[in-house]
Amino acid sequence: MSKYKKLIIGLILDAIGCVSYMIPGVGELADIVWAPVSGWLMTKLYKGKSGKVAAGIAFVEEALPGFDIIPTFTLMWIYTFLIKKEDQTTIEE
Repeated sequence: MSKYKKLIIGLILDAIGCVSYMIPGVGELADIVWAPVSGWLMTKLYKGKSGKVAAGIAFVEEALPGFDIIPTFTLMWIYTFLIKKEDQTTIEE
């Protein structure tokens, strides 16, 4: 998967996480379901130790009230492709 597809998917997943924050009363209940799902999705997007650490952070961020605004998937993309500069040989599909 290209790094730009990961960015788009990450932006969409961050938006989904924020939507639950926007729904009063329902948001925290939705986070009970979304927290483990976001952690699992993070491990699918980013392999290895970094992906596992990011999955734990995504889970905690979604599980804790008031932290839904943090764009965890986007921050992981920035870390992976701009800071760490991993996967420089990604083949564009």
